[in-house]
Amino acid sequence: MRKSSSERAGYLFILPWLLGLILFTIGPMIFSLILSFSSWDIISGIDSIKFVGLENFKEIFQDKLFYQSLKVTFIFALISVPLYQVISLLIAMLLSVRSKAMKFYRLIYFMPSVIPVVAVSMMWIIILNPEYGILNQALAIVGIQGPAWLQDPSYALGALIVMGIWGIGNTIIIYLSGLQGVPEELYEAAEIDGAGIIRRFFHITIPMISPTIFFNLVMGIIGGFQYFTQAFVMTNGGPMNSTLFYNLYLYNKAFVSFEMGYASALSWILFVIILLFTLLVIRSSSMWVYYQGDDQKD
Repeated sequence: MRKSSSERAGYLFILPWLLGLILFTIGPMIFSLILSFSSWDIISGIDSIKFVGLENFKEIFQDKLFYQSLKVTFIFALISVPLYQVISLLIAMLLSVRSKAMKFYRLIYFMPSVIPVVAVSMMWIIILNPEYGILNQALAIVGIQGPAWLQDPSYALGALIVMGIWGIGNTIIIYLSGLQGVPEELYEAAEIDGAGIIRRFFHITIPMISPTIFFNLVMGIIGGFQYFTQAFVMTNGGPMNSTLFYNLYLYNKAFVSFEMGYASALSWILFVIILLFTLLVIRSSSMWVYYQGDDQKD
């Protein structure tokens, strides 16, 4: 009787989360799956939904903008994900050094990640302005004429990638937490054996924080493929579709062209792409992720 009472109390505690999951996650996913095989302009009522089978998917794979958005998103993810991981880890290692002012430095690096993305985007629009932007003015001091960053198709995507370094504070903090979990005894033993800094980094630091790298890598892949807000605010896909990210194209189809069925089909294609890349990383993790206690299991 006591066990049954405690179980009911447990279910009552998780009920709000469970209702939120069903109403705001599972429910919309099922509805979008139905819409992906339908035609609906979102303005008309639900009664106007018309089943069209695989027509949305056939049209998508004949759409040049679909392939352009995929290209932009893949290039962004392939460059930004490893770049952000490397920079975050290096900064985290610097912030792990014991110093009286280290708490202040950690705060400085973390603060940009809590600033609203729209505010950050507006700030970077000013920084990257070709006429009065801070970046081009700084380049002019050393005799370099800066490009029209967000107005030039050759530089717009690169500018967004560089801008992303500003907001890697969350990743830095996670790496810093992982670094602080590495036993000091391992470094001391390796130093006694004559191992240098580079060798200690690759043979102690990297294996010991590999679960942290795995987590940040998965989250980075998911975030990279879902990139939207900065491109929406700063370039809206331009110039010449050079920053037309997949999510931005999906948004335009849903809320600009009012092709909700087409947009739902796009969303499920994106879901499959992210799922495949995530599963690929998970399957490969057994070859490079080390967990304490693995040696004891062997």
